[in-house]
Amino acid sequence: MINKASGAFAAQNRLQLLEEIEREPVDVLIIGGGITGAGIALDAASRGLRTALVEMQDFAAGTSSRSTKLVHGGLRYLKQLDIGVVAEVGKERAIVFENGPHVTTPEWMLLPLYAGGTFGKWSTSIGLRLYDFLAGVKRSERRKMLSARETLAKEPLLRRDGLKGGGYYVEYRTDDARLTIEVMKEAVKLGALAVNYARVEEFRYDDNNRVTGAVIRDTLSGRQFTVSAAKIVNATGPWVDELRDMDGSKNGKTLRLTKGVHLVFDGSRFPLRQAVYFDTPDGRMVFAIPRNGKTYFGTTDTNYKSDTANPHMTAEDRSYLLQAANFMFPEQKLTEADVESSWAGLRPLIQQEGKSPSEISRRDEIFVSPSGLLSIAGGKLTGYRKMAETVVDKLAELLLQEGNAVSQPGCMTRTIPISGGDVGGSSGFPRFVSGRIREGVKRGFSEAEAKFLTERYGSNVDALFQLAEEARERIGKYGLPLPVAVQLMYAIANEMAVKPVDFFIRRTGDLFFNIEGVRKWKEPVTAAMAEILGWSEDERKTNAAELERQLAEAVEPQPE
Repeated sequence: MINKASGAFAAQNRLQLLEEIEREPVDVLIIGGGITGAGIALDAASRGLRTALVEMQDFAAGTSSRSTKLVHGGLRYLKQLDIGVVAEVGKERAIVFENGPHVTTPEWMLLPLYAGGTFGKWSTSIGLRLYDFLAGVKRSERRKMLSARETLAKEPLLRRDGLKGGGYYVEYRTDDARLTIEVMKEAVKLGALAVNYARVEEFRYDDNNRVTGAVIRDTLSGRQFTVSAAKIVNATGPWVDELRDMDGSKNGKTLRLTKGVHLVFDGSRFPLRQAVYFDTPDGRMVFAIPRNGKTYFGTTDTNYKSDTANPHMTAEDRSYLLQAANFMFPEQKLTEADVESSWAGLRPLIQQEGKSPSEISRRDEIFVSPSGLLSIAGGKLTGYRKMAETVVDKLAELLLQEGNAVSQPGCMTRTIPISGGDVGGSSGFPRFVSGRIREGVKRGFSEAEAKFLTERYGSNVDALFQLAEEARERIGKYGLPLPVAVQLMYAIANEMAVKPVDFFIRRTGDLFFNIEGVRKWKEPVTAAMAEILGWSEDERKTNAAELERQLAEAVEPQPE
């Protein structure tokens, strides 16, 4: 059995969790540990379903750590007259914010308007007003229209030639990977069993060719496990069609993968004051967003047919984004040498013939194969909770038809705070942060460090503060600063961080937004993880080499 004292989501417990999943049949096996799979796990567990989830990489390693990092209302979909998507995701982002204000932050967005541009002042004013109405935007966050002078006052770096004014409206910035991890942790708290680095190698079927389980390979130990499940959900994002192919049901609608790339600049080189959303000369819409002393810029939208697990920035991607950045911010004269980091992610969109990547709908769709495999495809980060509700509603319907009713048939996730979200809602979060700073200082953190940790971990921060003494004793010898040390220990014991890349990319985002810190602390972090997790020398070298490769790919373009 799992040692609950050491955590049901601890890296050290992975094999025991797989043994437990194998030992007793589950109601639902979810394949895929991105935001969609995590949301389904939370919804299913909250309804009383015995739930298991496996992910072949790390949690959020695919699309869910490589987005534009916005829980946004989909203004671009209003432009495409996709009214239903605007209304739904607009309302959903408010729910995401209330249930996890520590991982979601309101961000005023500036939409500059230029003579000859895609957006006119009158049409933008009407569009943003309609957007506020459809998305149910609260009064304090409703759009404002600005003059050219007011627009430049918000962001002086903007191109001045032809500027007519601007639209000013609210989006929500998030840490996509941490959002995924926090949703997963809440699912685990409610009884779900979740394991990373566990790949489904084949499905099992009964005599009627109904899918009844799966063979799972732990990619770290090589051990194989056979899991029995009443229902299986394929929530693998870019890999949805591969799983459907494995099931022999890849027919009808299929996926079309498109790639999005973002570049990161230091704030001293690209001192953006204000998040900006604008159209490029070729009609693409891109974001420039300030974040913690950095500015990130993207995204591209190109068809992708290469290695699904390892999308990366190419020289062409970098050149395109630099050209777009210098078009809107001409005085910066940004060059290749200014790119501090980057990331590339894939959008698993449902194929629509004759449409460009930017025109394809982001709507989600459920496919149920003849074997009973449920696959969820398409969709957006913002709508993850609603997508999960739809999937579990379908699961509950199918289980009921088979005489297996769930204990709680209705969805409850609209009002369930995610892990770390017990902070009194969005209105209570600032007060919660100020209150926990005092506790952090008592434990030896500076006020700035305590504030940083509280804002990142929300109501879980006390667990990190309580690790301070153990961190000093256990891994202080490696020379890690106390905030890094407690985050590392917490990530291993409570967030199933297995490798240095898990910690530096998905648990902290440092490889994107603090790459110098990664270079500085990569060796002591690797050494501490080797000790805590009992790695062999070969394992230590392999994990260190993987981090070095990710560092290189974040900076240098790679051939596709």
